[in-house]
Amino acid sequence: MIYPSIDNLLTKVNSTYTLVSLSAKRARQLQDNSGHLMLEHPRSVKAVGQALEEVNAGLLYYKN
Repeated sequence: MIYPSIDNLLTKVNSTYTLVSLSAKRARQLQDNSGHLMLEHPRSVKAVGQALEEVNAGLLYYKN
């Protein structure tokens, strides 16, 4: 089972394209160490999973 689920993530953002763009940019920040981890105990060890968990927690925002 994927955590967080796509259904939950799409309630936080308005489109799958926005979700992909937001999580990819955040994952790159985490990999480059230019962004600190906002979650204390993430379930995922990979940057993309951690970025999706941050989106699900409501910690990441975007502008149209």
